[in-house]
Amino acid sequence: MKNLRALRAEKGISQQALADMFHLSQQSIYKYENDLAEPNLDTLRDFADYFGCSIDYLVDYRMDKSREADLEPTYLELEIIDCIRKVNPVTKQYLIEYLKHMNA
Repeated sequence: MKNLRALRAEKGISQQALADMFHLSQQSIYKYENDLAEPNLDTLRDFADYFGCSIDYLVDYRMDKSREADLEPTYLELEIIDCIRKVNPVTKQYLIEYLKHMNA
């Protein structure tokens, strides 16, 4: 959460002052800023509200390019989708159940 450190510095507050505002320890803020620990969702939401930013920005979320490629459908997957779109709803439901059974 490197952006937490930058946002805190921008406001001119210390780790201790931020910790006091959110009933946390200074050590927790240090750990968050140095990626040694992660705050829970409520704390992230509180930080985002306080700093006027998104949680994504706060945690500096960027999709890993290697994962991005995994999200793109392959040619075979696109061909399967095309075939499924052409069948009637009853057959689609059968295919869904069949695929669920195969993955169980």
